[in-house]
Amino acid sequence: MSWWGKLIGGTLGFLVGGPLGAMLGAYFGHGFDNRAGGSSRALPGDQERVQTIFFAATFSVMGHLAKSDGKVTRDEIELANALMSEMRLGADQRQLARTLFNQGKEPGFDFDGVIEQFLQECHRRTTLIRMFLEIQVQAAFADGRLDPAENRLLSRLAEMLGFDQRTLEQIINLVRGAAHAHEQPGRISLADAYEILGVRPETPTADIRKAYRRLLSQHHPDKLVSRGLPEEMVRLANEKTGEIRRAWETVREARAQ
Repeated sequence: MSWWGKLIGGTLGFLVGGPLGAMLGAYFGHGFDNRAGGSSRALPGDQERVQTIFFAATFSVMGHLAKSDGKVTRDEIELANALMSEMRLGADQRQLARTLFNQGKEPGFDFDGVIEQFLQECHRRTTLIRMFLEIQVQAAFADGRLDPAENRLLSRLAEMLGFDQRTLEQIINLVRGAAHAHEQPGRISLADAYEILGVRPETPTADIRKAYRRLLSQHHPDKLVSRGLPEEMVRLANEKTGEIRRAWETVREARAQ
């Protein structure tokens, strides 16, 4: 049974409910605590559990990030809706995602508790945790810019997730370069390609190739799903690997001339 099936059936089981368990329980009208039976003894790190936590943390933190500058713009709401559409969520899943987004906007949202629970469940799965951060950076760029308040919260989030400022800047460059490429359909610009790959124009080709292969490995859909990415988010991983490949092809062709 999928994470969603176990969740709506109340059989997923949260040994320690935590803030995410409380939010999910409030939505479904019952608690997610210890229950008798096999699946309720699921431990942190179990596949369906991680997928549920990833889903809940993604949309609630996205709502919190959107409100960090004091207001939620139409672009931010549209990006959340676009993400739901890209994931092809069913009506019930979409409603839960919206509820989580709105809960993240509330003044009493337990940001630290949510991130701590997310990390505990993910068991140091770096590629999965990085994907989570990338989605939040993408959400922050929904209105085409990175607000100072959003930047501060992203820096804090990256630190809590175990990433240094340099890694955060690489992710910001990747997201920004991909956003520019989407605005200009057709051939990706060389400048955007360098940003997506996280390299400079003067970087040797051999090093760019290494960066390209590393990014592909980090965004490999099968690898991410095996680590707990919800199946519904595979399309996001596929899109990112497509952008990375396009960027490498652009750089390679430019250097072959």
